[in-house]
Amino acid sequence: MLFQDPKYAYAHGSYRMLFQDPKYAQASILKAPAAFSSSRRGSPLKCYMRTEKGDLGGVSVGTETTEWKRAEGIVKELEGQCSTPISRLREVVDAMAEELRVGLASEAKSNLLKMVISYVDTLPTGDEKGLFYALDLGGTNFRVLRVQLGGKEGRVIDKEFTEVTIPTNLMVGTEKELFDYIASELAKFVTSEGKNFYLEPGRQRELGFTFSFPVHQTAIASGTLIKWSKGFSVSEMVGKDVVVALKEAMERQGLDMHVSALVNDTVGTLAGGRYRDEDVMIAVILGTGTNACYVEHADAIPKCQGLLPKSGYMVINTEWGNFWSSHLPVTEFDKALDAESINPGDHIFEKLISGMYLGEIVRRLLLKLAEDAALFGDNIPSRLREPYVLTTPNISAMHQDTSPDLKVVENTLKNVFGISHIPLRTRKLVVELCGIVALRAARLAGAGIVGILKKLGRDVIGDTGKMRTVVAIDGGLYEHYSFFRQNMQSAVKELLGSEVSETVVLELSSDGSGIGATLLAASNSRYSKKS
Repeated sequence: MLFQDPKYAYAHGSYRMLFQDPKYAQASILKAPAAFSSSRRGSPLKCYMRTEKGDLGGVSVGTETTEWKRAEGIVKELEGQCSTPISRLREVVDAMAEELRVGLASEAKSNLLKMVISYVDTLPTGDEKGLFYALDLGGTNFRVLRVQLGGKEGRVIDKEFTEVTIPTNLMVGTEKELFDYIASELAKFVTSEGKNFYLEPGRQRELGFTFSFPVHQTAIASGTLIKWSKGFSVSEMVGKDVVVALKEAMERQGLDMHVSALVNDTVGTLAGGRYRDEDVMIAVILGTGTNACYVEHADAIPKCQGLLPKSGYMVINTEWGNFWSSHLPVTEFDKALDAESINPGDHIFEKLISGMYLGEIVRRLLLKLAEDAALFGDNIPSRLREPYVLTTPNISAMHQDTSPDLKVVENTLKNVFGISHIPLRTRKLVVELCGIVALRAARLAGAGIVGILKKLGRDVIGDTGKMRTVVAIDGGLYEHYSFFRQNMQSAVKELLGSEVSETVVLELSSDGSGIGATLLAASNSRYSKKS
């Protein structure tokens, strides 16, 4: 097609091309409307792009093509750096299993995995009865929950919960500000107790406190904070007993409640899962942050001092977010994110696979493409430079956009960054970026699970034959991001092989940590001990 006069225009969808050069130009209609080449050699053809919303200004076609190729090159290089072939995953599995063993041997500060002894040596049986509360603090939101338990026949008679967002300033504020806010919301929830919930006369309300940060636990209801993660940094709390902090805050609010058990969210998820299925041996959290716990033979814990529990086992909180290995596929973007985080050098595994960070990794990649390849034009949107403005729910929504024109991607980029008039191929590139980052995260999470199975000897068919192993998984990343969930499951199956993978069940345990905390509060109730 030949254009001789600049007044002539070729309409392509909502785009109209008006040529600035009156000379002959041959139109080469490709996927993108800007794919025109000048009939004159030496300089790229200038054209104006106009949509129904107005003029987008002059576009240099030759430059645009070069920049697009540069963008594609950056993405291709990233894909290679983030690749997780089965050989690499097996090395991650071996490294994880070894760090688990090292962490069980001693409390050495150099240990990557703290392998915290939970003091949970008896898991729910179904006999638990009564009204119990749970407070689940594990990320940017916290939940308060109440459950009426009816024993083996009644099981969970009724339950209610509410979720509260923690103001950002409290995540980096003072101990008193944070815990007073939590206690006040808990007190409000208690006042709404309905007729389906019954507290036996003469009893104090009891609570299981799910605290999903590294803690040095000294008893079932006592533990000191080792360090924060997931964006929290209340420095004065480090080294203090978190149960005491909550108790004092509840007293200031006039709330009469006893903390019967301090549990990590993974331990709570394990307890909730075991309540429903006796084959649950591992629990994993994949949400804002990530962690895993599992049931370990007591005689396989050298650092466990004193008498072995009668049950013969102990639940171990691995704190696997701090795992690191030279086999992890870490890029320059991950290193920069880590260096600028509130805990540089720590929680590298978490920064590669958890919901807190996946959106931020994609934002950094988009900024690189905007700076080096003009992905969004000559002007870089200011919001593209704002850390953590792009969330993992954002990339999940874009990645799972099934509309022909990727409207969800377009709207997300507009709402988050203020970017308009995004060509379809750019939207497709954004989806590709989300896939690269999510695929790496999912496969590494799967390798972590297989590392625990290897430590337990459940990654092979043993002498006793096939043993069913259930992994209870909680967290929005696993629950709501189907691409992540499916690829994690595929990685586990790929690593284990078809025969062993038939014995391993990955089971969604939504709100398992909250139910689990109430169950552990029940099994450690001061009243059940008296009776």
